[in-house]
Amino acid sequence: MASDGSKQGGGFFASIAAGWSTFGSAMSKSVNGLLGYEGLEVVNPEGSTEDAEDEARRGRWKQEERDNYWKMMQKYIGADVQSLVTLPVFISEPNSVLQRMAELMEYSHLLDLADECEDPYMRLVYASSWALSIYFAYRRAWKPFNPVLGETFEMVNHGGVTFIAEQVSHHPPMSAGHAENEHFIYDVTSKLRTKFLGNSIDVYPVGRTRVTLKRDGVVLDLVPPPTKVHNLIFGRTWIDSPGDMVMTNLTTGDKVVLYFQPCGWFGAGRYEVDGYVYDAAEQPKILMTGKWNESMSYQPCDSEGEPLPGTELKEVWRVADAPEDDKYQYTYFTHKLNSFDTAPKKLLPSDSRLRPDRYALEKGDLSKAGSEKSRLEERQRTEKRIREAKDDMFTPKWFDLSDEVTPTPWGDLEVYRYNGKYSELRATLDNSESLGEINPETTKFNPWQYEDSAAE
Repeated sequence: MASDGSKQGGGFFASIAAGWSTFGSAMSKSVNGLLGYEGLEVVNPEGSTEDAEDEARRGRWKQEERDNYWKMMQKYIGADVQSLVTLPVFISEPNSVLQRMAELMEYSHLLDLADECEDPYMRLVYASSWALSIYFAYRRAWKPFNPVLGETFEMVNHGGVTFIAEQVSHHPPMSAGHAENEHFIYDVTSKLRTKFLGNSIDVYPVGRTRVTLKRDGVVLDLVPPPTKVHNLIFGRTWIDSPGDMVMTNLTTGDKVVLYFQPCGWFGAGRYEVDGYVYDAAEQPKILMTGKWNESMSYQPCDSEGEPLPGTELKEVWRVADAPEDDKYQYTYFTHKLNSFDTAPKKLLPSDSRLRPDRYALEKGDLSKAGSEKSRLEERQRTEKRIREAKDDMFTPKWFDLSDEVTPTPWGDLEVYRYNGKYSELRATLDNSESLGEINPETTKFNPWQYEDSAAE
């Protein structure tokens, strides 16, 4: 019988997985002795150790910038560096973490199909393919801007979905999001943890993701795999997410376990995903296979995980066409998130689209983007000092901190719940007649708790 140990590739995947098991992880080599840096490792997902020196000299860092940042960063090895280090704007892309969260809605039609589906196992095929689809966006090695406390992002005009996200905490960095249409409700609390390892960083997705399918009230829980970012300073930056993605139907006990294969020698196994949909008794019902950067397919299987006779693989998801030679590897949908095509009529002044550093970077002005980023970070520090002096607390507008603390594989998480106030405000604003056009060059970005903090 196939079991939860889908990472072993049981049944249908056994012969495939066994072929790569001896290769181990991607080729790597210490750059110690090559470039004069102790204990750093360059990982090339496409080549061998013979080109480690050439690989180490690639990437977007200039020699002087690389040297300076390595001197600063080496003291943080082993630490969670999210709030400890200010990174240069030239490694950033022109969107924020909150916009990255909204990218999960690109293929929201898969959740619509899951809600309409009568078959409980196909429901998980659709829903897990939706959850996996975001990894095509996560392949980008550019860093999104960290949200300012109180920053928001709104999205409408896509599949009937209304999306709102808010930065609810700065230390530790935490975001909350809510999306809804006629078929589903999506809620997430995210508190990423990182571990800096020199030339790489491990990212642990501490969070809780819940999807409620409205027709039957089915509740789905998602636990994604961790992510590793390779070649942060030396070499070409690339991203891998080896491990299990588990989606559980909390209503019935059915679940799907998808194993993201680690990148092996010469790129072997990179992007590959295999797994099964299980019933509540942990019997496999449907096998799933594909690549997270291309497509996913499914096929009914027997209790040993073998394909049922007379059935064939059917595609459930394929990545949409993307612009060629896009600087940031954006999809058409990601570009829409930066535009005002997906913005409501009266945008909140705290919206990520209005960040002056993001907007300057989008226009190609790195100098202005860097200075605006520094200005926002300094004002955030000023707000913290004022808050402490007044003994105030920051209170999010659209999400409330609940009493619930949920365990995750990487630590406990305080859960924020959507309070419904945004829906009330949006209904009022949409019915207002005084709605003008939004100009990001003249509309001030304003997530601030204190209006006078700019003068401090």
